Amino acid sequence: MFQRWQSAAFATLALLVFAAPIHGQSFGFPWWRDPQFQKELVLSTDQSGKIDAVFQQTIPLLRQQKTDLDAQEEELSQMIATNADEAAVTRQVDKVEAIRSSMNKMRTLMLLHMRQVLSPEQRIKLTKLHEEWQKTHPREHGK
Repeated sequence: MFQRWQSAAFATLALLVFAAPIHGQSFGFPWWRDPQFQKELVLSTDQSGKIDAVFQQTIPLLRQQKTDLDAQEEELSQMIATNADEAAVTRQVDKVEAIRSSMNKMRTLMLLHMRQVLSPEQRIKLTKLHEEWQKTHPREHGK
């Protein structure tokens, strides 16, 4: 049971990290490490390293917030299961949603910082690559 929960938690974290926001470019894999993407974007080793640094800096924070989110959601579920007072449930919902909001903000800023490493031409090309990737990987991005 715990392994299923742990797998589900990791899948949710991966979804939060790699799912694409509106007009964002996020793939189901670290695209900046992919030789094909590097070639098509003419991505330098320096750019790839900077993008990876943004990712590596953000992921531990997202993982910690995901752990916090899971704990707060579990507490909320227990409160609902025991028919807790509505005001208490409302406060708990606020905690859950605040963490979720913070994670989404952090993830969006991570994607922004990744894009800022790219030139305007590379950002245009990345947008096209992302659109192509969405067409060939509909399940990975929620379609």
